[in-house]
Amino acid sequence: MSEWLVLSIAMASACAVVLIIVVLNNRRVADDDDPSETPDVIEYMTMMIGVVYAIVLGLAIAGVWEGRSAAQESVRIEAQALHEVQARASVYPAEVRDRIRADVDAYVRHVVDDEWKVMSERNTLTERGTELLDKVRADVTDYEPKTDHEGQAYQPLVDQVAAADDARSARGQNAEATMPGVVWFGLIIGALVTVGLIFTLQIRRTFRELLLAGLFSALIAFLLFLIWDFDAPFGRGMSATAEPFLDTFPGITG
Repeated sequence: MSEWLVLSIAMASACAVVLIIVVLNNRRVADDDDPSETPDVIEYMTMMIGVVYAIVLGLAIAGVWEGRSAAQESVRIEAQALHEVQARASVYPAEVRDRIRADVDAYVRHVVDDEWKVMSERNTLTERGTELLDKVRADVTDYEPKTDHEGQAYQPLVDQVAAADDARSARGQNAEATMPGVVWFGLIIGALVTVGLIFTLQIRRTFRELLLAGLFSALIAFLLFLIWDFDAPFGRGMSATAEPFLDTFPGITG
């Protein structure tokens, strides 16, 4: 099921539930009931709870967006570091240079073709990816420079492999959900309370009031969906992508 279908169902369901409750509730209202008699304190509390929940939603959206941005940045750093390894290896003898570049290509191909799917489904890295990156590290560190030029390139190559390894570790950590379960509990309970409070305002069955009630509930559903979608940086529709690898290594096909 696509994320957009999930969003459509969630928004439609929230809107339908609210409208049904409003209609059923109005059937129980007496003909002489006056909606203007809503106590001021109820209107004040409804407004304050709505403001507080809006702040919480904003902080949650900012948090998951920051997590997604960090995940995408780790991918970019890893791809750039591996590209630097291939480029700086040009000063080495052909046999060593070709071996380093071939092992880097093999690692990138595995990340794009295999590891990315594992991250999206299991939120973890693969052992094969670790083995391939260790092989690249061994290619770089095991070679003993023969000339001053090669010696000058040795340490930067080691540093770039270390940077790629560090970015890979960050990518693995960012693959997990960023929102704890207790936060989701608070968001869902807050949504129910916030939407439920609109019934205390004695909404009538006029088109304008029903429209506003439906749009309000649909908006809450959309914002919760947005948080849920961003909460898996590598696993859902608006997740981080492997574009940095594909752009840096155009010969690799995902």
